[in-house]
Order: sequence, then structure tokens, then C-alpha cells
Amino acid sequence: MTIHPEIAKILGTLPAPDGSPLNPAAMRAREASQVLPLEDRLPLFLVEDATAVTASGEVPVRIYTPAEADAYGLLVYFHGGAFFLGSLDTHDHVARSLARETGHKVISVGYRLAPEAAFPAGLDDCYGVVRWAAEQGASLGWDGKNLAIAGDSSGGNFVAAVAAQAHDDGFDLITHQVLFYPSLDLDFDVDRYASLRENAEGYGLETAGLLPFNSFYLGNGADPSDPLVSPIKREDLAGLPPALVITAEYDPLRDEGELYGQRLTEAGVDATVSRYAGANHGFVANFSWLPEFYRAFGETAAFLDGNAGQ
Repeated sequence: MTIHPEIAKILGTLPAPDGSPLNPAAMRAREASQVLPLEDRLPLFLVEDATAVTASGEVPVRIYTPAEADAYGLLVYFHGGAFFLGSLDTHDHVARSLARETGHKVISVGYRLAPEAAFPAGLDDCYGVVRWAAEQGASLGWDGKNLAIAGDSSGGNFVAAVAAQAHDDGFDLITHQVLFYPSLDLDFDVDRYASLRENAEGYGLETAGLLPFNSFYLGNGADPSDPLVSPIKREDLAGLPPALVITAEYDPLRDEGELYGQRLTEAGVDATVSRYAGANHGFVANFSWLPEFYRAFGETAAFLDGNAGQ
């Protein structure tokens, strides 16, 4: 199908890239100006800010409790933003929707951003919070079953990398990985995936912008072929948690996400790839007000329920 008409309407208002250097501070300020006021956000039983004390330092988190209950599954969420954008506030609506639809207590991670903190700072923060959540299970009301991780775009990169790190460390409590249109291959080659050319221009995320976006995260000389930088490079995916990979039809990153799901399946991991027709990169964060895209949260809930505690 063609791009969804509501997405097309918004895309038609965006200025064409002019090739000028990226200004992270200005881009963050623009994002912050678009955050909904508190009174207009999806109401939940309890939303509270906290600090996770981890091996990488103190990490701000926001904890979303969907309803009053005796115990909950836990879902640790890593927001997107090309490693240098996004915050607890810009993705607050995503975390709220995940909490409401899954019934899990969601812990959103305010990890350090590039270029001020390049690889592996953000990854270390995300992994640290997952381990903190397990350690703090009793105080968080964890039911001891699901400990899921989820992320969109660059947050999906962190999901795959954290799952791999945890496996290698013998930390086997992660039960699920959920990746929304993940960025999994920072070893950039425009000919590596057909979607990089098919969806190169006009759909919001431009293929030409990927290299400068990623350069902030790689700014300390990180090797893009390192599997913790580009999780698709990991040779052995066996033993990783069951996965749900949600991709968008009109996304330059579509094919690397789908390849990750395919490779997980080939490695014996229970993996589901779900492509959303008519969608573009970022649709969960930007267009979930449309029912056909909001269902990604319901699909996540069904995945967590169907693979509960595995």
C-alpha cells in the first residue's frame, strides 16, 4: 500500500534537508517544545521519577504503574532518538501506552546521550537499569515472571545489545525483547539493504542522514562492526530471549530489523517479525494516535502474554 495519508500529510509540511550541520542542542529544544503538558497525557495509576544506582552510575528513570495490583511484570523501555535525541519526556506517551496495554510496570531509562556521552555510555546505562530492576524486584512489585526489554529505533539497538550482553554475562532473567523499527547496523553501506535505497527519501528518516546521526554515537572512535555497536553483526544469536520485531514498510531501516528477526529464528530463538503497512520510521512514537498503528502496543501485550515467563 501507499504511505498512510495522515503520515503523508505531515511529511508534506517538513522542510527538505539542506545539508547544514546538525545542531543537537537546537534539535533537542525543538523536541522538548512539542511535549504534551502533563494534564493532556494518558492517565495511569502512578507515574514517578526515580534514580537507578547502577554499575555505570546514577541513571534517571521514570516508573509507570498502570493500575493498582499486588504484583506486575516489568518492562524496561529504551527511548529512540538516533542516540543523541529523545528523553524521558519526549517518549513519555510511548511508555504510558506500553504500561496501559501490557499491564506491566514500565521503567523508562533516561540514558546518557551522544555526542556528550558516546558509545558505550548509553548502552551501559540501559544494561545497568535492567540489572537494577531485577535487583529491586521486591520494591518494584515484580511478580518474578516477565522481565522484558523494549525500545524504538536507536532504543531497539540497545535492546538487542543488552540482550546479547546479558546472555554473555550469564544474566538470564530477561524474558522478552521487543524492537520497534530498530537501528541494528551502524556499519553503513547504502547497498547492504534494499530498504536503504527504496525508502531513501521522502519518508521522514532519510538514508543520507543516517551516517551523520550515527557519527555522534561513534564519535569516540567506536568500531561500527563491533556487535555491541551493530548487534546485527553478532555471529551467534542462539540463546537470546524471544523477540518481537516491529518494522515499517516505508523505513530505510526496515530490512536490517527483519534480518535480525530472521537470524534469530534460524538460531532457534522464538522470533516474530511484524511489518506495518503504510507506516514510516518512528510511527509508534509519532503516529500511534492512529488506531492501525496504536495496535503495536496491543501486539506487544499479546507477545508478552503468549511468552510469559519464558
